[in-house]
Amino acid sequence: MTKLSLGKSSLAVSPMAWGMWRFKGSDVKAARARVEAALAAGLTFLDTADIYGPDNDEPFGAAEALFGQVLKDAPQIRDQVVLASKGGIVMGTPYDSSAAYLESAVEASLSRMGIDKIDLYQIHRPDHLAHPAQVAQVLTRLRSAGKIGEVGLSNHTAAQVSALQAHLAFPIACVQIEFSPLVVGPLYDGTLDQALETGMGVMAWSPLAQGRLADGPSTDERVLAVRAELDKLAAAHGVSRTVAAYAWLLAHPAGPIPIIGSQQPERIAEAAQALAVQLTRPEWYAVLTAARGVPLP
Repeated sequence: MTKLSLGKSSLAVSPMAWGMWRFKGSDVKAARARVEAALAAGLTFLDTADIYGPDNDEPFGAAEALFGQVLKDAPQIRDQVVLASKGGIVMGTPYDSSAAYLESAVEASLSRMGIDKIDLYQIHRPDHLAHPAQVAQVLTRLRSAGKIGEVGLSNHTAAQVSALQAHLAFPIACVQIEFSPLVVGPLYDGTLDQALETGMGVMAWSPLAQGRLADGPSTDERVLAVRAELDKLAAAHGVSRTVAAYAWLLAHPAGPIPIIGSQQPERIAEAAQALAVQLTRPEWYAVLTAARGVPLP
């Protein structure tokens, strides 16, 4: 799998990433097998967050801690991956991007994973009470100290990205957004346009629309319409519907990096097939029309 530069940063990442939102459990051997399945498929860009845990009925930081156990069991994995994590969500607050909190959050993430540096550190959600100049200062300090490498933003608007960039002396490496053949807002809210303008990288979380594009019962007409168009693509290109969904994202010129959330080794391996799928314009726009629910003008 050919590597690409993440925005204007020095990070060379795989064009698809593997996410650890559902990375859970106490079986380190099984957890290692999932990580190694991602690496075997060429997905060497791994994305986690300190908040990953409570959604799985586990403690705050559980996913990072489990990955730390995997690294302890197989330390060679650290040099094979570009590791991204996120912070700034606080249970019960809910957001805190103050200098004191971000510094403590980074230290806690490093400790849980047993590493010295997070390659890409992302502010998980915008904290409306934090001035971007102050956020920039703490991120710059953490970067200068070698605690983090590059900086990204998750779930921020284009304007919020610009506000932080105005106070940073180095480019924001990427923005992480919800983007899928069903959730097409980034095509219209300026996020992808900003990435095209600046060269910033884009990571797409929930590329299967939180599973709504996978198999399973649904009475939502828009979901069914998008599934039907993806099924046409899948049949035409000899792949599964999920692979067709990933290929739809990859076709955008901003180069979105789909974050594969599956924890099943066979599904992880299958995802890489999307890189070989070349969609035509009519195929791509047919999916967008189904997602919009109305004809394009």
